[in-house]
Amino acid sequence: MAQKLIFYLFAIITLWSAVMVITRKNPVHAVLFLVLTFGTSAALWILLEAEFLGIALILVYVGAVLVLFLFVVMMLDIDLAALRAGFVHNLPLALLIAAVMATEILLLVGSSEFGLEQFPKPAPLGAEIDNTRELGRLLYTVHVYPVEIAAVILLLAIVAAIRLTLRRRSDHRSPDPARQIRVERSERIRLVKMSPEDVSPLAPASCPENSTASN
Repeated sequence: MAQKLIFYLFAIITLWSAVMVITRKNPVHAVLFLVLTFGTSAALWILLEAEFLGIALILVYVGAVLVLFLFVVMMLDIDLAALRAGFVHNLPLALLIAAVMATEILLLVGSSEFGLEQFPKPAPLGAEIDNTRELGRLLYTVHVYPVEIAAVILLLAIVAAIRLTLRRRSDHRSPDPARQIRVERSERIRLVKMSPEDVSPLAPASCPENSTASN
């Protein structure tokens, strides 16, 4: 009974914070609500005995990705008036898409292919079961091809993002690695020999201001 109450509590907070993410006009507030969404989602993962996924969600997304999002959003000069205008202008289309997605979800959940009869609640695992090892075994044995395909897609996305944001500048000077490798010792350092100067430490230093003041 207590587990159900905790589940419904975190589920309600997750849904509420997710709605707040897409309805807040201030992007900083939206990112903070997204942090709350991921935190409560991690709690739900832990309730489902998937501790590794819950901890990974906190460490990777909340601890790294969302902190980066927050810094970027706070450093950007975002025109809130333009965001409000775009929100009102695109509200009918957004409501239509939300209604279509909600209908699809309800049809999927209420269909005969999905439910507790087809997918009963799994038996609780014992303390000797390592879910991290089981997850790794499933990812790299049963689902190895989807994992590899997802890795290739992410790699292509990284390359495409770098290519789209790359800008060529004529006044930018960058070193040539090939030329740096071929350079000789004599080209890196030049030793300059200078004759020593005999400066007596007892001789007073000449200062134009002192001489002017004495005159």
